[in-house]
Amino acid sequence: MSPPPAGVLLAAGAGRRYGGPKALARHADGRLLVERAAGMLSGGGCAPTVVVLGAAAAEVRARADLPGALLVDNPEWAGGMGSSLRAGLAALARTDAPAAVVLLVDLPGVTAAAVRRVARHATADSLVTAGYPAGRRGHPVLLGRRHWPGVAALAVGDTGARAYLRAHLDEVRVVDCADVADDADLDVPAGRTDA
Repeated sequence: MSPPPAGVLLAAGAGRRYGGPKALARHADGRLLVERAAGMLSGGGCAPTVVVLGAAAAEVRARADLPGALLVDNPEWAGGMGSSLRAGLAALARTDAPAAVVLLVDLPGVTAAAVRRVARHATADSLVTAGYPAGRRGHPVLLGRRHWPGVAALAVGDTGARAYLRAHLDEVRVVDCADVADDADLDVPAGRTDA
């Protein structure tokens, strides 16, 4: 039996528009967003799960309950999401994971069911994105191991894997997740209207 895909949770940002690191924000269920998102990856069948930290890394380590997760510090987190994706993929280099399911910490509507649906296509050659209404492609995103070097080379600033996926559009499988997930990101705290 082949190994499962790994999970990579990007949770390093400072959340400037939000008013603080989103990793430390509480979800409606009472858990920190970083705990909830890591749980979606592991609950969706990913192992190991790498959580990439940056802003407030020490506080996240102290406050978050992340059993079994591999916590990786990204000293270049202020440069954008690309550096966190590179750090997460680099942490998986010594594993036998055939692919990585990537998730952002500020997508509280993504579920373990969506992760499972995307993860079931995991091979070293796979490129998969979740599909949402109006033709939107979003997270979770699955990156087959063969693609990791190319993704890392193009992951700069806040682009993450977007540039690589765009360059390999004919290889990307879109898996409909609209019935089990919501891809809305959390840009400002609930009830705040000044942002």
